[in-house]
Amino acid sequence: MAYRLAGTYVAVCDCSLYCPCPTDGPPTGKDGQCHSTMVFQVRDGSVADTDLSGVDFALFNHFPSNLSAGNWTVGLVVDDAASDEQVDAIEQIFSGEEGGLLGLLGALIGEHKGTERAPIRVSNGSVSIGEMAQFTFEPALGGDGSPTTVKNAMFGLAPEYQIGKGSGRSTAFDMGYEASYGQSADFEFSSETSDVPG
Repeated sequence: MAYRLAGTYVAVCDCSLYCPCPTDGPPTGKDGQCHSTMVFQVRDGSVADTDLSGVDFALFNHFPSNLSAGNWTVGLVVDDAASDEQVDAIEQIFSGEEGGLLGLLGALIGEHKGTERAPIRVSNGSVSIGEMAQFTFEPALGGDGSPTTVKNAMFGLAPEYQIGKGSGRSTAFDMGYEASYGQSADFEFSSETSDVPG
């Protein structure tokens, strides 16, 4: 089924500044691994006849090595305001069942810890996901005061994204960690896109 998602994401992880995972470098988090949380706010989107506009969801990840090596562990949390149909649609897209870029990345998942619901709140870089996670992203600034960005990263979630400091912690899916790095950008995924952004 055709799908499209567009909106804004905020992500944090426990890698040292700056996280090498989007460029397929080895993680610099605890024990040489990466634990991360990506929160997506869908501005507009749909899969088949299910409207996903306004749905927020979070993907919790454990990357044991560089991303292309696979064996990722993931868990999905969808905002508790979403309908059952919207939750099912988000699950299908992020499992890789609906193809496109996310279909390619889905092949790298070794374990899916399931889907949960929780209130997700995002405001000015601060995120709370029920009792599971609370974190803040603060972009690094260049000499002209504008956010520092990365372009053309192999595993970037957008062609260009802001990088900076992450703080806070997560206890979700038995993958607890303390955040130190963060990034954010506008994103667009669809069943028609088969290349990693960048």
